[in-house]
Amino acid sequence: MDPKVSLAVATLAFVGTHLLMSHPLRDALVARLRYRGFLGLYSLVALTTLVWMIVTWRAAESSPLWVAPIWWWPFASAIMLFASILLVGSLIRNPALPGAYPTEIPPPHGVFAITRHPMNTSFMLWALVHISISGSARNLIVASGVFALALFGSIGQDRKKKRLIGEPWRQWQARTSFIPFAALLQGRIGWRAANPGWIALAGGLVFWALATSYHAPLVSPLGDLLSS
Repeated sequence: MDPKVSLAVATLAFVGTHLLMSHPLRDALVARLRYRGFLGLYSLVALTTLVWMIVTWRAAESSPLWVAPIWWWPFASAIMLFASILLVGSLIRNPALPGAYPTEIPPPHGVFAITRHPMNTSFMLWALVHISISGSARNLIVASGVFALALFGSIGQDRKKKRLIGEPWRQWQARTSFIPFAALLQGRIGWRAANPGWIALAGGLVFWALATSYHAPLVSPLGDLLSS
């Protein structure tokens, strides 16, 4: 099988099993396996398909259809810093976590005042930035898969939480926004509430710096290529 086709199949398996097990199959699996058993199976499937993606990604090398110009890289890096802050901030008092705030959800604060889905938004930004930087086949396959998983995962999460939590989640949806900054611009949330806090800012900066340093060996030969 062509390596790019293998990567596409692996990516489809990773995204598809995540969405299926998180939403339409979740209740039946929890009823049969209990919650801990479901988490174990979910983690095993996620890890297996992720490893499959990594292995096939390494084998699917290809020349990019486009490479972003040098002037775009600082903007892409700034977007990734913002995405990193969203990602770290999403781990702090997240009402979407299992068992969190079953009866009443506090007013949106921090990254949740920016978007109701800060973690998935960070993944979508990651995907869009990487697509903009390089148009290689393997990059397009993986980034498109991650974007689809984050987008449809967010939609599914809203439906699932509305069903499981009920009115508190409906109120949370009414006070927050799916699209970043929409609730702030519409006046549903005050701008002071959107302060991410020092943990999200510091943690996001550290995460962004580590990821940037990891990418540095890739950027150097790219610059040589563009200047030749």
